[in-house]
This record gives sequence, C-alpha cells and structure tokens, in this order.
Amino acid sequence: MVSINWTNEAQFWLKEIRDYIALDSPKIASKIINTIYKKTQILKSYPRVGYRYKNNTDLDIRILLYKHYRIVYLIKNPNTIDILGIFHGSLMIEKYLNIPRTTNKIQ
Repeated sequence: MVSINWTNEAQFWLKEIRDYIALDSPKIASKIINTIYKKTQILKSYPRVGYRYKNNTDLDIRILLYKHYRIVYLIKNPNTIDILGIFHGSLMIEKYLNIPRTTNKIQ
C-alpha cells in the first residue's frame, strides 16, 4: 500500500487555507480541510490519478484537483507519495514550489 506523507510546506498551506476560511466560518473551514485530506486518500489506490505537472524535472509531480484547490504531490517511488502543497487555483504554483531543476536531456 502507498504511504502518503505531508511535507511541512503542505501542512503550512493547509493551515493557511483553514485559517482564511475560518475567518468567515470555522465549520466550513473544518469541512473543507477534512475533504481535502480525504481526497488525497484516493492516491493510495490510484497514485497517477492527478494530471502531470509540466516542468523541467524528471520528477513525477502531479496535481489533483478539488474545487478551487490544486493538491500538488510527488510520486517518489511505487510505495511513497509526498504531498508538496495545496494551492488555490488563482496562485501561480511555480512561485511557491521549490522543485530542483534537472539538466537538459539529449533527445
């Protein structure tokens, strides 16, 4: 079974989302955070369900959608997934993700 690990960065973003929504409704904030967490559990059975994030790396980074949010995750190996962050759809995630770039490959 696949292990899902939440990075510190992902936990930070989840808290930011919760705190922002809780300004208007703590009950809705809790519901959304719980649903985001439940959404990630699908990765245990279907790790490639998200669409491939296009970048200049050899890393298998994918994005799973939930409402206005993009759940960015890394398939490290067949048994391990790291949740890298949860971002509102209006944010340019490239600005916030710290992804190492690889050298150009000869094609």
